[in-house]
Amino acid sequence: MAINQQRVREFLRDFTTKAKVWDILFRDDRGKNAQTLLDLELRPVDRKKILLQLQVEDYCDGPIEDQLNKGPQMWVFGREVKTKDVYIKITMGAPHSSVICISFHVAEYRLDYPFKNH
Repeated sequence: MAINQQRVREFLRDFTTKAKVWDILFRDDRGKNAQTLLDLELRPVDRKKILLQLQVEDYCDGPIEDQLNKGPQMWVFGREVKTKDVYIKITMGAPHSSVICISFHVAEYRLDYPFKNH
């Protein structure tokens, strides 16, 4: 199924609404996520602010089925932070619980932004 800007917009609207109610769970048990905060000198509150400001133009990929955890679909976004492309993978999480930020780290490969005007 081809993704369109409206679908991404709806996901981001739902994600930010749920995040404001249930907050965001960050997977900081993954070393590279925590290391990115140190490397880019970001506070956790800065990272949260970045997630809540994601735009359709930041979309890279998704929805992707979560084969490992059988959880909600994952979405990939990218955002330039202090001259570095940051890879962001998020999911809506379980009903009545926090949204989840699975990945927030410096991109390991070039990100593709299909809705960004270059």
